[in-house]
Amino acid sequence: MTAADHPTALYRILDAAANRAAEGLRTLEEYARFVLEDRSLTAEAKSIRHELRVALEVIAVEDRWAARAVTSDVGTAVTTDTEMHRDDIGAVVAAAAMRTEQALRCLEEYSKPLRTPFSEAAESLRYRCYSLAATLLLLDDRRLRLADARLYLLIDAGGVAGSDPVAFADRIARLYRAGVDIIQLRDKAADDRTLYRLSRRGAEIARGCGKLFIVNDRADIAAAAAAQGVHVGQDELPVEAVRRVVGKDVLIGVSTHSLEQVRAAVADGADYIGCGPTFPSQTKRFDEYPGLDFLRAVVVETSLPGYAIGGIDETNFAAVQATGIHGVAVAQAILGAADPLAAASEFKSRLG
Repeated sequence: MTAADHPTALYRILDAAANRAAEGLRTLEEYARFVLEDRSLTAEAKSIRHELRVALEVIAVEDRWAARAVTSDVGTAVTTDTEMHRDDIGAVVAAAAMRTEQALRCLEEYSKPLRTPFSEAAESLRYRCYSLAATLLLLDDRRLRLADARLYLLIDAGGVAGSDPVAFADRIARLYRAGVDIIQLRDKAADDRTLYRLSRRGAEIARGCGKLFIVNDRADIAAAAAAQGVHVGQDELPVEAVRRVVGKDVLIGVSTHSLEQVRAAVADGADYIGCGPTFPSQTKRFDEYPGLDFLRAVVVETSLPGYAIGGIDETNFAAVQATGIHGVAVAQAILGAADPLAAASEFKSRLG
């Protein structure tokens, strides 16, 4: 068979695969919409489905319709024992994702003889579907792991007893006991060995306290120190690259400053997002401050755990909390207080 022959069988394959892909994407979209109630993931599933429909316009729909032969299709009578059984709703999503990915691959391959731009479009949509499916299937686990983690503290190496691991361990253990849920070690000036040594002790203490220890930026150090997570900014390694370094069980956080960045972080598979800067702070300077409106928009956009960051203290904490954001990330509001442990305890009690 050649493309010039326009074989009916070719259009039958393309029609069946297009229908399977659209049906699978709709199944994923409904899960994102009604089960996860996540606007960003719902929009991504809908976008892929819409772009598939538009891309298919280069293949004459009349040819697809004319090739349909449902009553004589030998495949309709071929079934498996598990085809009509799903253990739970997660199995429904997994099956739909696999069916969609396979259908997109069929579309990509069988459209090549037609010499249209569709093959490249199908390939791109297939990769997006891979990311969407992974995020859909893992989001509940991410939300569960961080459900009670609402108070996030950022520290540096030099500010804790001269980077002495023993003093560092004692300090963060007391902070964890006072109510801090997550501690991030963020220090651009510290050397690698210091970061590794403190991160290793921090991760050990966090495990003992049932809390989380995060390394800023350095996926390699987070992996070597067996830290519970790593946090990256917009100019640092992308989530996909970080995941290859730290593995599937380590949390990955991403700093976001706009809804576009939030959507990208969700689609890329981030476990949580930092949202801000909310207000000016003593630690960083920015040209713009998205503020409280950004936090409110994030809450509507995604159910992924988000942490407000930037200049949050006791004077504006209530306004931040009123946005509905999952948690807050602070530094000076606790570490700069006359009694850091009391400040941590107060923040935690107000977060609930």
